[in-house]
Amino acid sequence: MKFRIDIDCTPQEARAFLGLPDVEAVQKALYGEIEARMRAALERMDPESLMRTWMPAVKGWEEVMKAFVPNLDPASKNKR
Repeated sequence: MKFRIDIDCTPQEARAFLGLPDVEAVQKALYGEIEARMRAALERMDPESLMRTWMPAVKGWEEVMKAFVPNLDPASKNKR
């Protein structure tokens, strides 16, 4: 036997009926904090500061490429 019950109510009404606490104020406070942290993180991620952070690694890779590429290119062996 199957039966189906459709209940039409808002989330606030369902929480009150089931005796669950109203957490809307806590959610708003947490969302505000999360938004503030995300904005601060985005401000730190400006392109100039990212490039300054990454440039030492890029320079290191350029040195690696200079060392390996001539050895991989068959045409460069003939030039030696």
